[in-house]
Amino acid sequence: MSAKTLYDKLWDAHLVREEEDGTALIYIDRHLLHEVTSPQAFEGLRLAGRKPWRIDTNLATPDHNVPTTDLTGGVASIKDPVSRIQVETLGMNAREFGITEFAMGDIRQGIVHVVGPEEGATLPGMTVVCGDSHTATHGALGALAHGIGTSEVEHVLATQCLIQKKMKNMLIRVEGQLQKGVTPKDVVLAIIGQIGTAGGNGHAIEFGGQVFRDMSIEGRLTVCNMAIEAGARVGL
Repeated sequence: MSAKTLYDKLWDAHLVREEEDGTALIYIDRHLLHEVTSPQAFEGLRLAGRKPWRIDTNLATPDHNVPTTDLTGGVASIKDPVSRIQVETLGMNAREFGITEFAMGDIRQGIVHVVGPEEGATLPGMTVVCGDSHTATHGALGALAHGIGTSEVEHVLATQCLIQKKMKNMLIRVEGQLQKGVTPKDVVLAIIGQIGTAGGNGHAIEFGGQVFRDMSIEGRLTVCNMAIEAGARVGL
């Protein structure tokens, strides 16, 4: 029996069915929702008369349209009317479908890719999806995580599964110790400089070696977040 990569193990553990052409159905453990890519998905459920298949696996928080300055007025502090409607709609949908939301004013609200790890919603061994390309960030915790489109958001809400084709494996190993002043972002930018912004296309990148073993979780989150800038969909 040949050895398996971390990506292989996570894929196999969540594989529901695979067709001869490689098209597969994988089970999703955690679905993170925000205000930009979820409204159409919830409307699709509503029109089809469906409900989320597993409500407790979903977690919502406003993210992209939340001001970084004055939040004392809550949603009313969002000046752009379209942005304000999106945040209000997320809250309305979460209440209607019984989904937990860390709304504006909740101390747990924040950047969705920080909220997941910070609140224990993202755990090692999970599959995690969100309607945002930088969902790969959660791979820092040993989760198979990647972004999905709005139609896929609806599909996961309705079925808790996702249609996929397995990606190729890529290992990037960095040995040694970082010099003073060299940050995780410097490391991943150097990697992208070597392989190019399309170097990881079609791959799940696993980062290995002493540099990553010594790295803090915050540093690993930064590296996996930027796997997207290397063209990959997944960073681990």
